[in-house]
Amino acid sequence: MGSVYVFDHPLIQHKLTFIRDKETGTKEFRELVDEVAALMAYEITRDMPLQEVTVDTPVSKAQCKVLAGKKLGLVPILRAGLGMVDGILRLIPAAKVGHVGLYRDPDTLEPVSYYAKMPSDIGERELIVIDPMLATGGSASEAIREIKQMGAKNIKLMCLIAAPEGVQRVQKDHDDVDIYVAAVDEKLDENSYIVPGLGDAGDRLYGTR
Repeated sequence: MGSVYVFDHPLIQHKLTFIRDKETGTKEFRELVDEVAALMAYEITRDMPLQEVTVDTPVSKAQCKVLAGKKLGLVPILRAGLGMVDGILRLIPAAKVGHVGLYRDPDTLEPVSYYAKMPSDIGERELIVIDPMLATGGSASEAIREIKQMGAKNIKLMCLIAAPEGVQRVQKDHDDVDIYVAAVDEKLDENSYIVPGLGDAGDRLYGTR
């Protein structure tokens, strides 16, 4: 079964507090999500393999290290996942970006895909699926299923906040996917909102209701 990693870095936890605060305005909320995404990317890439290269410094030759192995791909789930992409790209500008668009059917409450576009070399990349909220887990699970059908073999899921129900759903449906979050909250309410959560991430990012 995939592992769950909860980042306890002080900067992540500090910024997450202000992300949760209902008094935080759209501009500050967007900036904080961007910053936390970058900090989480720093942690999630900790185990990426390195290889040695030789470079000429102004003084002499030096044995240095560069990233080796699988290339990276980012797959935000539209629309809220977009708010976390730029922070990661600043650290890893060579990463390619795919997109998955999903909406919830009002009758069945199940996720329905309306858009999916991936890098052509998806099978060669380590993919990070990105969504601020892991609530019921339905959207994340469906996005991962679609990406696998398109040829992905190495997938991680990165979220700001998760509910236990969402974690269990993804682990049940995709036992080969590790989950990376800044916090696992108490539960879902009757409307499938994470408690205490941060409200609707998309609305808070883009100033909509």
